[in-house]
Parts: sequence; C-alpha cells; structure tokens
Amino acid sequence: MVKRTRYPSFNVMDEREAWDTHTQAIVTNRVLKPQSCVVLDGEEQLLLRQICSALVDDEREEVIRYVLAHVDRTLKETTGEGERKAGIPERKTLILEGIQHVGQLMCQLTGTKATKWDVQKVTEVLQQISEGRAGFATWSSDLQREWFVKMLNLTVEAYCSYPVVWSEMGYAGPAYPRGYVRGDIGRLDPWEAKEEA
Repeated sequence: MVKRTRYPSFNVMDEREAWDTHTQAIVTNRVLKPQSCVVLDGEEQLLLRQICSALVDDEREEVIRYVLAHVDRTLKETTGEGERKAGIPERKTLILEGIQHVGQLMCQLTGTKATKWDVQKVTEVLQQISEGRAGFATWSSDLQREWFVKMLNLTVEAYCSYPVVWSEMGYAGPAYPRGYVRGDIGRLDPWEAKEEA
C-alpha cells in the first residue's frame, strides 16, 4: 500500500518534550521497546499478521508488530470484559478460535500458507465474516460477527495509538500538560501539524 499523508514532514515525537515524563515514557516505549508476544504462538502470529494488515490496509512490519503485541497483551489480561452476549465465549477463547477458523478457511480457499495470502482475498473473507456468512460448519454467524468486531476494535485501537500513525494523521500527541489553546475550527496551535501541499 502506498502511504498517503497530508503531513509528510511532521513527526509527533518531536513534540515529546512538551509531555509529562510519564507520557513520554509510554509513547516512546511504543516505538523503541521491542514488541513481543507471550500468548500467541508463531503460527497464530503469522495468521494474525495477515488479518490485521488487511483490517488497516497497512503491511509495515513495525506497525503490525505493535498491533500484534497489543492483541497479545489483551489476551493475557485476566480482567473481565464488562459485557458479553449469551453464547459467546470469553474474549481469549473467541479470538484464538477465530484466528484458527480464518487460517483454515484461507488455506482451503488459496491452497497456500499465510505468508502467501493475497491481501484482497483476506479482505473478502473478513467481509464475509463481518456479515456472518463465511460458511463455517462449526462457527456460527453470531460467533463470526462477534469475532470480527473484537478483532477490528483491537486492531484499530492499537494502530491509531502508534506514533508513526499519529504523525501521518497530523495528531500532535497528548495535550497534557501543555493543553490546546486555539479551539476554533480551522485554527491550529503552533505545535500542531500543518497540511503540506
């Protein structure tokens, strides 16, 4: 995918001195700290890499590695989910089983391993799953849709919290403690990204 941004020379990390030390550490670690997985095994990571890349239309290694690590941390958590529909397994079970179902279906459809999957085919399968019509014998429409929503939410929340993506969106990072002064539509604070021709 060709990356397009209206802010090609903007780098949100240039603004880190304006953040408090706690925020600096959190955001800097997102870029510098090696991202690894504990719950997801090698095959699951390989499958999930293709799924997450298709969901955000981005194949950059560093970005998707961060997304995978976020999913893995979520699966490792023991805190409750707050809300779950009747008949839907807990988050960890749902996600791991869903990854396996998608992997099996993609292998049936393409006859190839995950590293050889065409992103367009993955996108088509994800579309079918989002609508609950992927045709699994053992994976109901409700489970398909619930899995898709959970995976999409986890993927997007991680993707949109990665500093490289912040820069591309023109997001200048956390406002604390500096704050935003110019709140009028169309007016920017001096540190905010300026659209480039």
